[in-house]
Amino acid sequence: MMLARAAARPVAGARAAAFAASSALPRQTLPAVWARGMAKDNKPRFSPPKQSQTQKAQQTPPSPPPPSSAAEKETKSTTPQAEEPEEPIPDLSKLPDLTRGIPSTLEYETSSATDKSNVGAAGREEEAASGPEAAGTGSGGGGGSGGGGRKRAKGELPASAYVSSSERKRKWWTYFALASAGVGAVGGTVYLGREWDEEELAKNPSVGNGWSLALWWKRAVARMTDTVTYYQEPSFEKLLPDPDPSFERPYTLCISLEDMLIHSEWTREHGWRVAKRPGVDYFLHYLSQYYEIVLFTTVPWGTGEPLVRKLDPYRFIMWPLFREATKYKDGEIIKDLSYLNRDLSKVIIIDTEPKHVRAQPENAIILPKWKGDPKDRTLIDLVPFLEFIHTMQYDDVRKVLKSFEGKNIPVEFARREALARAEHQRRLGANKVKASGGGIGWLSSHLGLKPSNMSLMVTEGEENPTEAFAKGKMLQDIARERGMRNYLALEEEIRKNGEKWLKEEQEAQEKMQKEAMKSMKTSMFSWFVKDEETPASASAATTTGTSEPKKA
Repeated sequence: MMLARAAARPVAGARAAAFAASSALPRQTLPAVWARGMAKDNKPRFSPPKQSQTQKAQQTPPSPPPPSSAAEKETKSTTPQAEEPEEPIPDLSKLPDLTRGIPSTLEYETSSATDKSNVGAAGREEEAASGPEAAGTGSGGGGGSGGGGRKRAKGELPASAYVSSSERKRKWWTYFALASAGVGAVGGTVYLGREWDEEELAKNPSVGNGWSLALWWKRAVARMTDTVTYYQEPSFEKLLPDPDPSFERPYTLCISLEDMLIHSEWTREHGWRVAKRPGVDYFLHYLSQYYEIVLFTTVPWGTGEPLVRKLDPYRFIMWPLFREATKYKDGEIIKDLSYLNRDLSKVIIIDTEPKHVRAQPENAIILPKWKGDPKDRTLIDLVPFLEFIHTMQYDDVRKVLKSFEGKNIPVEFARREALARAEHQRRLGANKVKASGGGIGWLSSHLGLKPSNMSLMVTEGEENPTEAFAKGKMLQDIARERGMRNYLALEEEIRKNGEKWLKEEQEAQEKMQKEAMKSMKTSMFSWFVKDEETPASASAATTTGTSEPKKA
């Protein structure tokens, strides 16, 4: 009996050791991914990481402990000696190393998802493994065509399955917007091609009414052209009112603003600053007695109007025209003088951009841009030439400007005047100048110009022209003396009454603003008053206002 117990001890010890080793295995080292892979094909889906010798030594099963006491030995000897199947000991070297985190399966998943051949092979393997029943039930879902015109393999999702819901909505709204735009374009074309009314038919006599597609399309094109032209043409067909016969200024002088009368620049130290060109006040005040001065600029009204009021507080500029009065053509802004409501043979425009005056270049004087030079005298030097045109009363100023084409007008005019003055002195010394003012026509012809009606009316206090010629003066000298006297008298009036004029103008503006505000309040209040409660004066005003409005 003792021998049997002694023989059974090694067997029991081996079983205990095997049980202890199997129970001592850490359950956490068997991840679910690896367990599912082993249960299916006993092959993991990813390659396990290599283990070092230290990790392998740590994972070896411990040796069985010896029996602790005699009582335990007696208990083990009394247990039945039934044969139990031994549990297989897994190879721990194939387990993943979780001490560095869960291994990533991204590489396997991406390679399997992008490799279509692998996906197809996997689908065929699954179909063969599942048997004919699974193949029959799954043929409907996997029989669709995939990308490139081929049939989609078993287990492969269609391309639409990889499109998110937000992307589907975005595509839907894109198609909806395109369809709406198409319907709107067709509907707009149909509406624009409707038949003319009487007023439209009078403006477009070449395109008549009718229901043919050709006439319908021509009417649509004509209406669309009119709509676009509305924004490209000046705001009014007549930019200036009809000339007043009592206004004794036969010529119109259009001048620019930016880089001619002023120069604006921006610096980090001072921000925006505006400088006034030297001689601007003299230029405007002196020439206002000869010309109807019009400011014609490409600056918008909101920007240019405050500058003009600061530059010209006494209103020597009679008509300011801003960006709204220009024309837009071929991507450029044009100052079209044909909209001025003036005779172009009496109009001169001074600008710094040739492209702005390309509609009437024969009426233009192009000056270099002023960049802020405080010693500039271009405007002052140009005054004698403009004064000479008014003095000689030319029928067509375009012929005068043509004679100076391609030349610096102030310099060339001074040269011609000097030659004429020398010739006049020579003739005066030879007593060839007539007492009646002979030589004046010669001066004009020597300058390459032919006057039509010279302005030489003698006013009170002026020297007699005959006496002036006898002293060696020319007609231009007499006109300058007269113009300078008028200029000095005007400056004296500004010094005496300038502040009073500005104050009166400000009061008039405030009064107009109050009246406009009062009228607006009255019109707003009339919405809340019944017809029978309307005062008699208001009804009379309403009756007066119901007359047919004037046509623009």
